Amino acid sequence: MKLAKLLTPDAVKVLSSTSSKKRLLADIGELAEATYGLESQRVIEALLARESLGPTGVGHGVALPHARLDGLDEVVGLFVLLEKPVDFGAVDRQPVDIAFSLFAPENAGVEHLKALALVSRTLRDPNVCAKLRANPDPGTLYSILTEAEGLKVA
Repeated sequence: MKLAKLLTPDAVKVLSSTSSKKRLLADIGELAEATYGLESQRVIEALLARESLGPTGVGHGVALPHARLDGLDEVVGLFVLLEKPVDFGAVDRQPVDIAFSLFAPENAGVEHLKALALVSRTLRDPNVCAKLRANPDPGTLYSILTEAEGLKVA
């Protein structure tokens, strides 16, 4: 599995006015509707339900909000860079400025876990995150994300 399979260039955004975790999840819901035709309210509710199980802020300013949704045929992703970090209840209590959301079919099973592992591995690399934070252009962000996998050959 490759990030380019999970993420389209249209699914990469820079947000300047997000002020809270709840607003970020709403922004992600709206982006999911615009990009993949998913109903934003359903997406937001699914993300909030997942967050109620435990925060998806994984540390170092990164969050991986994700959910399973009816009506999807494959796992899809969205990437959001925030100009102003927000409190996300992350494990290290650091505010989040990078969010990569994944949406999987209800019965995705191992594919959902593989996608989460891939995104997590990619965003655990401090060099990748530094490049993402330094480039507020969606096209450049998409390139950084999709090329980051090829750099992990060693």
